[in-house]
Amino acid sequence: MQNDSEHERSSFDTDADDKHLEALGYVPSFKREFSNLATISFAFSIMGLCSSVATTFNTPLLLGGPSSVTWCWILGATMCFTLGSSIAEIVSAFPTCGGLYTASAQLVPKRHRPIVGWIVGWMNILGQVAGLSSTEFGLSSMIWAAVVVAKDGDYEVTPGKVVGLFCGLLIFHGILNCLATRHLAKLTSGFVFINLGTTLIIVIVLLATTPRHEMHAAGYVFGSAGVVNQTGGWNSGIAFLFGLLSVQWTMTDYDATAHISEEVKRAAYAAPAAIFIAVIGTGLGGWLLNIVLVLCSGPLENLPGPSGSAFLEIMALRMGKPAALFLWTFVCLTAFFVSQTALQACSRTVYAFSRDHGLPDRGYFGYVSRWTQTPLRAIWLTTIFSILPGLLDFASPVAANAIFSLTAMALDISYIIPIGLRRIYQNHPEVQFKPGPFYMGDGLLGWAVNINCILWTLFVSVIFSLPTILPVTAQTMNYASVITGGVVLLSLIWYFADGRRHYHGPQSNIHNDLSYPEGESDSKKGARVSLEDGDSKNA
Repeated sequence: MQNDSEHERSSFDTDADDKHLEALGYVPSFKREFSNLATISFAFSIMGLCSSVATTFNTPLLLGGPSSVTWCWILGATMCFTLGSSIAEIVSAFPTCGGLYTASAQLVPKRHRPIVGWIVGWMNILGQVAGLSSTEFGLSSMIWAAVVVAKDGDYEVTPGKVVGLFCGLLIFHGILNCLATRHLAKLTSGFVFINLGTTLIIVIVLLATTPRHEMHAAGYVFGSAGVVNQTGGWNSGIAFLFGLLSVQWTMTDYDATAHISEEVKRAAYAAPAAIFIAVIGTGLGGWLLNIVLVLCSGPLENLPGPSGSAFLEIMALRMGKPAALFLWTFVCLTAFFVSQTALQACSRTVYAFSRDHGLPDRGYFGYVSRWTQTPLRAIWLTTIFSILPGLLDFASPVAANAIFSLTAMALDISYIIPIGLRRIYQNHPEVQFKPGPFYMGDGLLGWAVNINCILWTLFVSVIFSLPTILPVTAQTMNYASVITGGVVLLSLIWYFADGRRHYHGPQSNIHNDLSYPEGESDSKKGARVSLEDGDSKNA
């Protein structure tokens, strides 16, 4: 009897989700197989706490010093909390696989919808592709770092080896993402336990294996003794702020949960709640991990060591090589999960953008396979394009590192556009923002959180545009701002030259002859008819 009751409640929730999606103008195309646990696990996994810290730990430690590691993390995490909350608010109102791309075009007057949707769509896709590529590139580097440690430093890692493994991992994740949604949901459910469990074990073992007299003093971890400028020319303040890259790269892609919202049960509740929980958990857990790593790090001049990974070298110094490599396996596994979820989220964005004719493909990639009920074409297009940023490693390691800055810049800018537009046009007669279950309100709290995250994102975008090493040469140039600006410029040229002919903003794929679900209220019918009529010229 209990199982029957649970089944009926699940069916009722699914029907409500589908009606909500239809009210937003889209035919349900996916099976809702993601439970609350799977959705929260997905949100945690996309940030990949311990693996993301391991991938980017060198930047704050070696540019700004140990204090940059600890203080930039908690500063960035606090600001990211305001951004995550603002995103959760919009995702709760627009739980579609287009995420903030779809929402952005609904938050402006009709005449602005095409250009806003176009810019946000391309920026979001750029950021997600860069995020997937940088995570996979980081995983490849982490695996080769383990080989170097296992060989006692007697092993040469070439760009060809790193890029070759990087490509192989991406293709393997492409294959995994071809699984049906129910298998992806089951696979994702356990990610959060490995992610948080690995972080906790590393913290405990590091503290247990580091002699008390070898731990650094508080002034080194938190104070001025830990400010070490190794940028080659920037002042210590700028060098210190370069430490923000680690937290901003880790705590981004918040809307990834939105991109699977058409596969989530009770999406308007579960998707924003998962974002909220994951941001708090990752922020606090990451701060603890960074503090312990700095506390147990040993002499700074010995890092990053032969492996090129300061994180792994600290583990090997304190735990011994066998234990460090054993735990490093789980750190790599966490990065593997990040790539798996990032590819799933990005492919859904590509699917949604193609569905709205944002790609010059006549909707070819906006197709869901009848066999797996997943967007197979979008998955492989995303996989192939994600290989391109990793090829920058053949130019120089610094050029390859630009994809980490690019991820944070492109994604966060694509987020603050709809957040700002909602406030600018909230009283416009053509904009009807209907808040979801997660809503901060129109009072001081909501305004303060929204404005704070916008100003913070603009600030860190300037920091991430700066070259981290002086003097600037072709090898030390930071290409993140060049790539971001280039994509925006080219997308605008493309839009006015050709894109505006076939792209008219996110549009309904519900046709007038679609029968309405039995029992649907007249108000919902009216909302859907209104949206269809408003977009009929685009259909």
